[in-house]
Amino acid sequence: MTDREDILETEDAELYEHLRIEVDKGQSFLRIDKFLMNRIENTSRNRIQNAIVSGSVRVNGKEIKASYKVKPYDVITVVMPEPPRDTEVYPEKLPLDIVYEDDELLVVNKEAGMVVHPGYNNYTGTLVNALTYYFNQLPVLPGNTGRPGLVHRLDKNTSGLAVIAKTEWAMTFLAKQFAERSVTRKYYALVWGDIANDGSVSGYIGRNKRDRKIMQLYDDPKEGKWSLTHYKVIERLGYITLIECKLETGRTHQIRVHLKHLGHPLFNDESYGGDSIKKGIVTSKYKKFVENCFELLTGQALHAKTLGFVHPISKEELLIDSDLPESFRFILEKWRNYFQYSPQ
Repeated sequence: MTDREDILETEDAELYEHLRIEVDKGQSFLRIDKFLMNRIENTSRNRIQNAIVSGSVRVNGKEIKASYKVKPYDVITVVMPEPPRDTEVYPEKLPLDIVYEDDELLVVNKEAGMVVHPGYNNYTGTLVNALTYYFNQLPVLPGNTGRPGLVHRLDKNTSGLAVIAKTEWAMTFLAKQFAERSVTRKYYALVWGDIANDGSVSGYIGRNKRDRKIMQLYDDPKEGKWSLTHYKVIERLGYITLIECKLETGRTHQIRVHLKHLGHPLFNDESYGGDSIKKGIVTSKYKKFVENCFELLTGQALHAKTLGFVHPISKEELLIDSDLPESFRFILEKWRNYFQYSPQ
């Protein structure tokens, strides 16, 4: 029996919705296979096209072809003959770097490459899976199903400190501080170029109109949410600079977007253009050196180094600091040595 015949046999069966995307008003016309590539992680264009051919991808309730152009306000669904995986979070024995813990909360130092919470195509190996194993039960905020204990999040390839609530009271108390922007959050970032002065960058962060997987900075408040980052230089290393970023807001990809906007993308940031040589004369030696540095990192060189907040019970301010990951420190040392011993 051919694949198409298998498909036809299931057409009369009950179909279950696995994914639903309501296209926003700012979306430009784009082929649906390209659109879904920008919206679904850990997939390929070939898999998406096969799903379209099989009738699993529908727009406004109707089957379409891969050449269909997505337009504003379309409703895109992915349907399957089997129900979606349940939302239960399964415990997994994974290593946790716990830097602080008491009866109300704990602070972990997340490694780069670990997804924070389960989601589409990331149901295992996450920080929440590890926490679920470590604890019997964690609180969940309203509307935060599947993310027990999480008050905030870090990008998959951003390392550093994250606070986890162990009680309902701690969850509510900490969430209020994040909402009121009273939490201290400082990141160390390695960026391309020599940043001339300390400063700030602000604007409205919203989805990029061409690539919905990434964010963009806008001047128009209708295009996104207000964001503000302060930065200062820690160390200059020739073609790159180590800076400290202090967040006043916590938007998706905020530091990555802000530094890209300034013309100083994060070192090895694939999504925002930092994974290619941006500064320096590209000799074969220099190119090889930079490529070796890229290979040592998991994603962008960004680490959530310091986290400060008021404790939900003692009401004292906790200010927790963390060391840079070994790979990050090694990259810094390589750049120091390169400019010390290599003639420019």
